[in-house]
Amino acid sequence: MAEVTFRTGERLEFAEYVEFLRHTDLGRQYPAARFQERVTRLLATANVVVTARDGDRLVGVCLGLSDMAYYLQVTDLGVDGAYQRRGIGRRLLTLAHEHAGGEDDITLLLVANSRAVSFYEACGLKPLEDVMGKEARVWELFAVVAGG
Repeated sequence: MAEVTFRTGERLEFAEYVEFLRHTDLGRQYPAARFQERVTRLLATANVVVTARDGDRLVGVCLGLSDMAYYLQVTDLGVDGAYQRRGIGRRLLTLAHEHAGGEDDITLLLVANSRAVSFYEACGLKPLEDVMGKEARVWELFAVVAGG
């Protein structure tokens, strides 16, 4: 196994991202409706993209949307199951925050999967009382899994 390297601003193709999702818990959090169309659009429009690679293998991803002045909304943060507990997720989150402008200027927001709350708390995030939202009307979950 080579040393994991991190890249900022890399554009990902749909097929590679889906293959990555098959090896992460992140692959269980997407809605089924228009999956390919929506993920393709996400990959094309996310303006904060940080990847982790072991050689050519994609082992970690952080995607986000930022105004580069005040806010970063992390939409996706995942690490290949075989690479977890090595600090990759924390590093991806840190690099994304820095790319958007840094923690002095940028408020980082995300919707945390209940199984990941302790990870985000360990990274210094906390629940915010004044964040509002409106969920999508259609959100039928399915799993992007290995061999599927």
